[in-house]
Amino acid sequence: MEGIGRRIIVIGNTSAGKSTLAARLAERLDVPFVELDALYWKPDWVEPETEEFRAVVRKATAGDAWVIAGNYQSKTEDLTWPRAETIVYLDYSLPLVLWRVLRRSWRRWRTQELLWGTNRESFWKHLTSWDHSLLVWAVKSHGKHRRRWPQMVSDPRWSQVRFLRFCSPTETEQWFASVAPEVQRAASGHEAAAE
Repeated sequence: MEGIGRRIIVIGNTSAGKSTLAARLAERLDVPFVELDALYWKPDWVEPETEEFRAVVRKATAGDAWVIAGNYQSKTEDLTWPRAETIVYLDYSLPLVLWRVLRRSWRRWRTQELLWGTNRESFWKHLTSWDHSLLVWAVKSHGKHRRRWPQMVSDPRWSQVRFLRFCSPTETEQWFASVAPEVQRAASGHEAAAE
């Protein structure tokens, strides 16, 4: 397959599998994995100041190669998108996303999994709190992501980016199986030599 480069961003709705795919891609391509949620959330779910977050993102993406998981476009798009070579959009159906939110939140709550070293998820909050529910967030975000996608693809600011959109986990897995690390390294080296 055609090379996807070594600076990749994975976007999509909550629980679509952005972090999982990005971590696997980073391992396969032997490049750093950058999870924006991990950089954003402070202990006790405190949100950082925007400039503080942006400074951390700048540092994490200062290198020549990385795979980023996460959206945060209003806060980081101008930092990461101009350097991205490929953007992968996981555009899964809303029922699948909602099921994944429930399943993941239940698992995290049952196991008391630590998220980003300091935080734990509350499963019941997603069912009872309108303001803090990932289910509500997923519903609100679904249409927004889909409306924004054609604008992103056609925006001349991102003419250097290869956009990939996958509408099912099966489609994503088929593509991932075709990503060969040797091809990526060779393609990246060839491009660098040509510059």
